[in-house]
Amino acid sequence: MKEIMKKVYILSSVGLLLLGLTVIFAFKNSTDVIVDKGYAIGDVVNDFKLKSTSGGITSMAENRSAKGYIVVFTCNHCPFSKAYESRIMALDKKYASQGYPVLAINPNDPAAYEEDTFENMQAVAKSKGYTFEYLQDETQSVARAFGAARTPSAYVVKREGDKFIMQYIGGIDDNTQDANGVTKRYVEDAVNNLISGKPVVVNITKSVGCAIKWKGV
Repeated sequence: MKEIMKKVYILSSVGLLLLGLTVIFAFKNSTDVIVDKGYAIGDVVNDFKLKSTSGGITSMAENRSAKGYIVVFTCNHCPFSKAYESRIMALDKKYASQGYPVLAINPNDPAAYEEDTFENMQAVAKSKGYTFEYLQDETQSVARAFGAARTPSAYVVKREGDKFIMQYIGGIDDNTQDANGVTKRYVEDAVNNLISGKPVVVNITKSVGCAIKWKGV
């Protein structure tokens, strides 16, 4: 009897060890885990220089008239990003003239999805008539700095002198599929608060979308 119990104990221990290793491996390869924590509300956001589909290199600092930015990590292939495309365009149309233009950034590894190559980014921007800069995060360093994990993910930053301060992190609104079914417009509310000189009331929400395709993963 003791021998049987000993064998059962050994088998149980081996099973638990294998389960533990499986869990560790899963976490190691999770797209949400490999991303650094990223900026928090109130943090200074480092400027970046990224290649734009409109030609040349774009940075936040170069637009001296901007009071801040609506930064959206998005892409060509993701169905969630496609569902939000018209809403992102509407955000730029509404707020660029008020000092908060959109900066759309594609962080995906184009080797994972051909739709996300720079050439296809250019084609989409031209065919859809993007009025905002559509940028390629080729090294994925900007997405990692922001702590972005999914597309689309939205951030609102406010200019304070020569610095950019994080004001909002999360989703664009509360309906990932139907623009007509939106009841809470998180980004709009955040920008409206800032334009009115008020603090952002709801400054963190959850982003829902496609996991960013990281290089080497």
